[in-house]
Amino acid sequence: MDAHKALIVELGGQQYRIDRPWGILPRGAGRVSDVACDANGHVFVLLRRDSTVDPEAPAVIELAPDGRCLAAWGESIVDGHMLAIGCDGYIYVVDRDAHEIKVFNARGQQIGGLGERHRPNAPFNHPSGIAFSAAGLIYVADGYGASRVHQFTASGTLLQTWGEPGDGPGQFSTPHGIWVMTDGRVAVTDRENDRLQIFAADGAHLLSIGGFYGAMDVWQGMNSGLLVTDRVPRLSLLNANGELVDRCRPVLNGAHGLIGDTAGNLYLAEIEPSRVTRLTPLGEKRR
Repeated sequence: MDAHKALIVELGGQQYRIDRPWGILPRGAGRVSDVACDANGHVFVLLRRDSTVDPEAPAVIELAPDGRCLAAWGESIVDGHMLAIGCDGYIYVVDRDAHEIKVFNARGQQIGGLGERHRPNAPFNHPSGIAFSAAGLIYVADGYGASRVHQFTASGTLLQTWGEPGDGPGQFSTPHGIWVMTDGRVAVTDRENDRLQIFAADGAHLLSIGGFYGAMDVWQGMNSGLLVTDRVPRLSLLNANGELVDRCRPVLNGAHGLIGDTAGNLYLAEIEPSRVTRLTPLGEKRR
């Protein structure tokens, strides 16, 4: 890239080069909706399409650490919203308007799922995000038709559900992104309430953090800090207590999803314009 055109941001004392668009994605297959990384540094990109009018196409694209396309699969996904890699190494795709979580192995073969496909409220009603605890518990943000979070065992047995519509503590207006922190607390972006909420593992409300416009996704990294993307657009770094540390503007219109890899790169899923943006760390952290 021309040095005069390079864009640099800083977050928590770490500078990053903005690389966009990053990765080789098929043209016309859908719009970028989310990203996930496996232990090998491979990046899985979820593409969203309208199955009622768009031609059938792969919904999941696997990219190498250098951005090369390695595989493409997931034609059965009708409305891919978010995806995550579980403790078991499987890839869990939130098929939002099918009211289902589809589970795939690394080769793209479906091996299971959560919820009943095309049956609202059994138990999902247009779910949005999924996350996992270190112990293997599964948490699903059921955020479009409902305002709740579900907790499942690793084998898929529903343990409990919490949340209801509203703007009070523990209530939601589109619980969207979800992440389980290293200490077991559950962080949920409460999008239309412009906040992040943090819960105990059993669903007890612990903390609400405002100051986000349309909080989209949350991920824990950067020395246990929380990263939150919103529609300002901003990427915000919070410490483990929920206190704001730093902010930057690495995308044009707000990242729908985000993740980091073990090399310190950050990946942001942009729907408009449709692309993956990578933040590549530069040099040593300054503070």
